[in-house]
Amino acid sequence: MSEQIKQLIADSVSVKQQLLGDDALIAQLDTVSNIIVEAFRNGKKVLFCGNGGSAADAQHLSAELSGRFYLDREALPAEALHVNTSYLTAIANDYSFDVAYARLLKGLGHHGDIVIGLSTSGNSANIVETFKAAKEKGIITIGFTGKTGGKLKELSDYLFNVPSTVTPRIQESHILLGHIICQLVEERYFASND
Repeated sequence: MSEQIKQLIADSVSVKQQLLGDDALIAQLDTVSNIIVEAFRNGKKVLFCGNGGSAADAQHLSAELSGRFYLDREALPAEALHVNTSYLTAIANDYSFDVAYARLLKGLGHHGDIVIGLSTSGNSANIVETFKAAKEKGIITIGFTGKTGGKLKELSDYLFNVPSTVTPRIQESHILLGHIICQLVEERYFASND
């Protein structure tokens, strides 16, 4: 049993080692953090979406921005699109779950806002539809996926495709990457406002 546990930890570390060695990904973390800071400076917001564990991660990361990360500071305009369960269940029932996030994005999103979609496969229909709606409105799309990027690869202005096909390893890396972005955004946005 202990060998299995060690192997699972080693597998997680291995994926993160690949991220560490990916200079393009490191540079993109820097770029995306600056884009989010600029969006906030321009009065724009960041909206997150995901399903299941990725929905939990979307809500987690939005809370890091709207609440606090390290600094005791003002809230930033960030939210997860699934937090209104009355809306979500009504749209899923009356229309389709596939359009639930896209429909809300059309109502809440504006040109220059940012939507961050988390989908380990990159093929979640409701995230794909959300990114299509974002493109129509001039909303910046940032995808967090697994190895191939799936359908989100072509729809993402910026793509973080974790080099794994194993859902738990991908999700662990999504939180790592998301935390890095949240820390950089917080530091850069509030340093510039001092």
